Amino acid sequence: MAKTAINNKLRLFDTHCHFDFDEFASSFSEQISAATHAQVDKILIPSVGLSNWLRVKNLAAQYPATLRYALGFHPYFLEQFSDEQLQLLEDELALRESPCVAVGECGLDSMVEANSSLQERVFIAQLSIAQHARLPIILHSRKTHNRLLQLIKQQRFTQGGVLHAFSGSEQQAKQFIDLGFKIGIGGVITYPRANKTRQAISRLPIEALVLETDAPDMPLCGRQGQTNHPKYLIHVLEELALLRDEDQEQLASQLWANSLELFRMNDE
Repeated sequence: MAKTAINNKLRLFDTHCHFDFDEFASSFSEQISAATHAQVDKILIPSVGLSNWLRVKNLAAQYPATLRYALGFHPYFLEQFSDEQLQLLEDELALRESPCVAVGECGLDSMVEANSSLQERVFIAQLSIAQHARLPIILHSRKTHNRLLQLIKQQRFTQGGVLHAFSGSEQQAKQFIDLGFKIGIGGVITYPRANKTRQAISRLPIEALVLETDAPDMPLCGRQGQTNHPKYLIHVLEELALLRDEDQEQLASQLWANSLELFRMNDE
């Protein structure tokens, strides 16, 4: 009973959930209810490109108490990209309303077929747009940490953001933290084999961490092959508290504050 009483005080922020994907389209109100019942008070939906901007905006408008969103171009989805779309992004951000709190998901990925020079060009443009709009970025990186760090420094980007789906060393994480980024902590820490990442997370400054699910992807250990959901975010928190040997309620409070700071939502 004591554990339930403590958990009822928690406020969790899923800083990365693709809640607009088809996996959640059926009975979406029930999906939201399941998340909020599991103490997930806020959920940020990053976009992947022009194709889903309207959907994430509409969902946030329908559920203003819970949902926030970001607009950008994911490196996976550049097949239909054209330079004119960058102007559309600038226009959208110039007219943005409060639920739009970041640019992204953007970044680099060396594991997909998308041309690397195109990925870099689109990413650099989004850095410039985010800098001008004074918005943080949601950063996607797969085997591209060093190049992303170079580009962020070269472009003198100062708005910070979150390194999504972190899986790496303490040294790598600290390089992003030094540039004003938070580190997104998700289901990877629930896998015992992810020893390097688990050790890194146990030692990083708590002020630099935020929680995420990446639902419907990145299922937790024991749920491989199943659809991930923000309602499972509590289990990421539980594992993080064990790794750091910290009080779960105090940890949740700090992570909530970190998320509000990251997305400039300190009035909520």
